[in-house]
Parts: sequence; structure tokens; C-alpha cells
Amino acid sequence: MDEVRGTPVRAPESESLILVDEADREVGHLDKAQCHQGRGVLHRAFSLLIFNDAGELLLQQRAASKRLWPLYWSNSCCSHPRRAETMEAAIHRRLYEELGLRCPLHFLFKFQYQAQFDAAGAEQELCSVFVGRSSDPVRIDPREILAWRWISPESLQAQLAGSEAGRFTPWFVMEWERIWRDHRAVLIPQQ
Repeated sequence: MDEVRGTPVRAPESESLILVDEADREVGHLDKAQCHQGRGVLHRAFSLLIFNDAGELLLQQRAASKRLWPLYWSNSCCSHPRRAETMEAAIHRRLYEELGLRCPLHFLFKFQYQAQFDAAGAEQELCSVFVGRSSDPVRIDPREILAWRWISPESLQAQLAGSEAGRFTPWFVMEWERIWRDHRAVLIPQQ
């Protein structure tokens, strides 16, 4: 496992998100802050998991300034497509903005969840999960990411099964459980 690197800053809350129904049909738009109030409003999102050539997963620790789950460890990158932006454009844009990486990304699955943080708000997303491989140097956006590290799938499994499980975001725990159960072939390093 590499050492943890990074520094904190703040992310914007005024970005307009795409509201969807349970079939992922667009039903409107609402700013990010309002989407996360109370129990949250269902909106379109994505989650990216980037592996290196050794099969390790890139994890990020969310910035201290994040409204929801600050300082929690999570997937490599997650965000939302913008109004009139395709999912394909959004995933590559955010991967480069947050981590300075460019690589092919492959869709795995989509899932819906609601997770309450505290009185600060909640996530309620229809999230598309993508995986990719890159061993290029990581260049984080400190407004989004406090720190980052590479971890083997086995070490991650051990952490999620142990006392450190509460240090991870709920959406990452849900998607990793499904990847480990149904998509383990993506964890095998490329030759």
C-alpha cells in the first residue's frame, strides 16, 4: 500500500444536478445543496473505481470541507453529470478534474440508494458504477480530496469486515460488496 497523500479545501454546492425517476428518466433539475437536504432528492450520479496494473484500487479520503461524509474513505472518484452532459463525457471530465487521470472506463452496473448522514443531509442517488485501469501519476484536486492510497482488494475486504468499516462512505461499501460478489473478474490484474 502506498502512503497517503493530499490536502483539504471546499467543493461548490450550487451545481445543478439531474433529477431522475427510478428508471433513470430525467424529470428535472435542482441545485446540489437542495438535492442533499433532508432525506435527499433522487438524482443521477456515477462512481468510478480505478485499479493499477498490480490490481490495487485507488481510494480517496474526502476533503474535510465536504458537507456529507467529510474525511471518510471512498471510491476513486464520484460525482454527477451536468445538465445536457452525457454520462460518458461526465465520467471522463471528473476523472481528470479530481485525479488528473485519463483511461478507458467500463460500465459495471447501476444501483439506487438512500443514505442519511446526519442533520446536514443525505444522498439519494441512482448511481452508475464504472471501472478503469491506470498506473499514471495521480494529481488530486484538493477541494475534493484530502488524501489517497492504493489498496489490494484483499486488504480492503479485511478493513470492511473489521473495525475500520465505519470509516468508508455508505455508497462505496454497497458498490464494493456487489463488485466483490458479482464482478470479481475486474479485480484480476491485466497481463
